[in-house]
Amino acid sequence: DTLWDLAIAEAEKRENPDDVVKPGEVWEKSLLFMGNKNGGKTTIILRCLEREESPKPTLGLEYSFGRRARRYNTPKDVAHFWELGGGTSLVDLIRIPVTIHNIRSFAVVLVLDLSRPNELWTTMESLLHVTRNHVNRILTKLEKTNPEEAAEIKQRIWKDLQRDHPDYALVDPFPIPLVIIGSKYDIFHEFDSEMRKIISKTLRFVSHYYGASLVFTSKSEALLLKARALINHLAFGYDKSKSVSVDPSKPLFIPAGLDSMSQIGPPPASDSDLGKMHANTPLELWKRVFEKAFPPMSLCDSQDTKDPAQDSQYAEYEVDVMRAQKNQ
Repeated sequence: DTLWDLAIAEAEKRENPDDVVKPGEVWEKSLLFMGNKNGGKTTIILRCLEREESPKPTLGLEYSFGRRARRYNTPKDVAHFWELGGGTSLVDLIRIPVTIHNIRSFAVVLVLDLSRPNELWTTMESLLHVTRNHVNRILTKLEKTNPEEAAEIKQRIWKDLQRDHPDYALVDPFPIPLVIIGSKYDIFHEFDSEMRKIISKTLRFVSHYYGASLVFTSKSEALLLKARALINHLAFGYDKSKSVSVDPSKPLFIPAGLDSMSQIGPPPASDSDLGKMHANTPLELWKRVFEKAFPPMSLCDSQDTKDPAQDSQYAEYEVDVMRAQKNQ
């Protein structure tokens, strides 16, 4: 960002102090990372927390946290990082971190493996569907106990899309802030250009439809920094980047509200193909086009999830000896 971008962001923050924390008060946010198995969630979290350790496979639901001071000599803000392992097989566990007590400060980071397009839509759809239903149930409960707060949360999801945005009536924002990260861009970059175009356009449509930010990343430091900027905005209230990259030959970077249906264009299929597809909503039409190009593979996450008791990273000698005795 240029000096002018930073100055404008600072001025906007002063004019709209809805998220500004009072001096001496601690900012506390929670993020839930979910997505494909082995999609790179742990790597992204470790990079955001500036931890130099090699990632281990996540089994179940894992927790870590980060602390940052906004200014010298001020209390450190806290960000809670939850990571859901097992792809889509353990999605019911989301009710543990996402509760009525922290829904106001919660955000979701969906990590999709760009190198496995045949699993992409199924993973995305099932995770977002279950999460959205859970959040909506919480908001319904909140409306009974604190209707003002529930109304404020519902209103806030529209803040990235101005009322004069041409797509205001065409989108259906996710009930809490959402970031979609396309991981393993280095492998994706080797794909045929037509395949890349279909995946990129589809993810742009889905992100814009849900009012989400979209970023493509890999193990490259420059790309990880871009993903980290979006996550730090949600976790610690850092200024949101205003830069945009929509070129399909380069990694995408589109903060929420900065894309439009006219820029994305129609689904990447011929008119005759589109005419044969029966869809009730634009989202359904994009799904049909995407799945025609990349037939969905049945997700066998549940069968793949190995028994944590047999995993060497959780070995505890005394416990294992007792367990062996019990089994015997």
